[in-house]
Amino acid sequence: MSRKIKIKKIPREHKKPLPWQSPKPKEEDPLTVTRTEQIMGNANYIEADRDCDFLRRDEMRSVRLQVDYLKAEQLLEEYGIKHTIVVFGSTRIVEEAEAKRRLEVLKNKYNEINSKKVKKELRIAKKVLKKSHYYDVARRFGTIVGRSGRGPEDAKVTLMTGGGPGIMEAANRGAFDVGAKSIGLNITLPHEQYPNPYITPELCFQFHYFAMRKLHFMRRARALVIFPGGYGTFDESFEILTLVQTRKIAPLPIIFIGKSYWKKVIDFDFLVEEGVIDPEDLELFKFVETAEEAWDNIVAWHESCGSGLFD
Repeated sequence: MSRKIKIKKIPREHKKPLPWQSPKPKEEDPLTVTRTEQIMGNANYIEADRDCDFLRRDEMRSVRLQVDYLKAEQLLEEYGIKHTIVVFGSTRIVEEAEAKRRLEVLKNKYNEINSKKVKKELRIAKKVLKKSHYYDVARRFGTIVGRSGRGPEDAKVTLMTGGGPGIMEAANRGAFDVGAKSIGLNITLPHEQYPNPYITPELCFQFHYFAMRKLHFMRRARALVIFPGGYGTFDESFEILTLVQTRKIAPLPIIFIGKSYWKKVIDFDFLVEEGVIDPEDLELFKFVETAEEAWDNIVAWHESCGSGLFD
């Protein structure tokens, strides 16, 4: 028969304070208070993980890159995000009502100040209004993605954008309309960039490095849908086209919305004729006009490849 052993629980706190829990008394040395404050107030005394100035040093860049990647990675894992449908597009394409309001403001301004500058702004505003239907298409696409899978709580296939206004806002808004989760990857800039209000709060991340943001755009991507846009849209789109062209990543559906826009700003056939891309490179992407076409192409692509979009 074994003897019962009594284990005395050790408390977390000492009954009697330890010597280092109090500063040296000023009665022992009158200068002790000032010197202790100087030591503890020095920047070098701050714990490394709380020392922002230290973490921003050039020598710490590799650490910053690592945590910039890891924070979003771990949280996306925790929230069960498996596959993403990524949407790119202009921050300047707004919904029709807002585009009309801005146009009206410029018309009134032009009536007061008949200048070339205002006339040019008015001409551009009319073109933005003409493209405002893409906001509706993006919103509709967000709704379709939001309704896919097994309901709003199923995050296996989740819409992802760059988190900003315009087309990105529209896509996040579409998912929001049907109560689905959606992701926004924001970026720190010299000026504040507010996230659009339709992103799921716990799935909105802010990156310091564009490289880490781009990595997360592709980390779980099962399709890329590209709306008319400018430098940022071109940057993201062509980087991914290059990755697929070189087979650095596995092929995936790449859908350009708005054939007339994209055919005008990029002459893909000219690139083939000049011999700087191969004819087969034109098969890396498709042009469509509607949200339904985009989604049908994505689903058909995965079914034909047997890749299991919803697995």
